[in-house]
Amino acid sequence: MTMPAALTIAGVSHAYGPRRALEHVSFAVAPGRFVALLGLNGAGKSTLFALITRLFGVQAGQISIFGHDIARDPGEALRLLGVVFQPRTLDPDLSVMQNLLYHAALHGIGRREARRRAAEVLARIELGERAGSKVRDLSGGQMRRLEIARALLHRPRLLLLDEATVGLDVKARAAILDHVRRLVAVEGIGVLWATHLLDEIAAGDDLVVLHHGRVLASGELDQVIADSGAGDLHGAFMQLTEGAAESGSIAPWLS
Repeated sequence: MTMPAALTIAGVSHAYGPRRALEHVSFAVAPGRFVALLGLNGAGKSTLFALITRLFGVQAGQISIFGHDIARDPGEALRLLGVVFQPRTLDPDLSVMQNLLYHAALHGIGRREARRRAAEVLARIELGERAGSKVRDLSGGQMRRLEIARALLHRPRLLLLDEATVGLDVKARAAILDHVRRLVAVEGIGVLWATHLLDEIAAGDDLVVLHHGRVLASGELDQVIADSGAGDLHGAFMQLTEGAAESGSIAPWLS
């Protein structure tokens, strides 16, 4: 039996009143693949994440996580999903361990098992010695690593990260990316990594280019570049987005 895609976006459109944020968006994230969702501010990345996580209801199209439609079977779909949003969502006045235990409780994980899992993920992100520290005393990079650890606490098979390196220095950005790529390679987690930074995308990644609510290209990075006729990702992105504007198919939509 063929395993279903970790994430399937099929013909998804979304509007805020008369303004359309997404228009017939379709792509998939395969299990054990790192997919970069590349788009400038206003592309629609955050709207798409809000739909996948059910912060917004799907107006048109279908979203499935490992074959579970999020509209018809949200409990099972979201059980398989971990999310790291762009804004910080940790409680700064609680300790590192308390933040993890609170998240575990929301997922119905018993306290003894929660402590075991928390110790395990903290060791993995090299924050075991900071379990009792207040979150406000961590660096920006440590907070992001903690948010990723928290997202993995209930052992999802799909991880979404929305501009996860915003505000971090070069070293911290590289460490976060390396950590997430190791999760893909070692644990087979499917990852959708939303970014506007070209240098966060590497050879071997899958790529989806989202621009003003439309998918302009999707596929393996090298193939997207080759199909554009450009010599590198920067050239491919410029050709794709400039071509879309010249065609008149792109309207000034919201993100």
